[in-house]
Amino acid sequence: MRRVVFNQKGGVGKSTIAVNLAASAACRGKRVLVVDLDPQGNASHYLTGEVESDPASGAAGLFEQMLSISLFGKKPLEFVQATPFEGVSLLAAHPQLSELMGKLESRYKMFKLKEALDSLDGRFDEVWIDTPPALNFYTRSALIAADRCLIPFDCDTFSHQALLALIDNVAEIRADHNPSLEIEGIVVNQFQPRASLPKRLVDQLRADGLPVLDPPLPASVRVRESHEACTPMPWFDTRHKLTQAFAELYGALGPARQ
Repeated sequence: MRRVVFNQKGGVGKSTIAVNLAASAACRGKRVLVVDLDPQGNASHYLTGEVESDPASGAAGLFEQMLSISLFGKKPLEFVQATPFEGVSLLAAHPQLSELMGKLESRYKMFKLKEALDSLDGRFDEVWIDTPPALNFYTRSALIAADRCLIPFDCDTFSHQALLALIDNVAEIRADHNPSLEIEGIVVNQFQPRASLPKRLVDQLRADGLPVLDPPLPASVRVRESHEACTPMPWFDTRHKLTQAFAELYGALGPARQ
């Protein structure tokens, strides 16, 4: 099962959601790969305390190799690294991803990530892909490679306005390149149940017939502390309400196709 966490808006919690749902899967005994395609490397830093320092390693090295044809190239698995957390591996980001994007796009390499992940079938039970806050080469590659898409929503009126356009973009990728891609649901993040605006916005999403997932993820300063500690919530604070919400949300996701 491959899931991509995608929203063109920045600051909606993509990396936090991708890493903590992957961590929730690992805590259930799954072998998980986190793929970080954002040059900022937030997911990579969250899992390792750093962003990949060697541009020949991680995602940048994998994509750079895609620009050349070699009989002696490294296998995709060789670009994957272990993390301090049992069951979680990482294809780390590097700032050089930004420099490579134009070359990759001009040579129409959007299907290469799918091919690379296909070669890892059997090595991992689940793949979680974190994406940049833009509809660019990397997000398109991720949507082509994924089975399902999760869309973070941060209870902001501007997010609500952009949501339908985002869904149309995913539908276009599905129609043109990946007919098996499904929007699994909208993940409500930073939810404050006592505030009227978040509840009103979520109610409107449901009224529009959009697939809002339960439970919403509550707002908490604790997650920022877990970022600082470079330790996902299931290991940082096992009993916290946000940890439990991630576990419940993971449990509510659909099973892999047989």
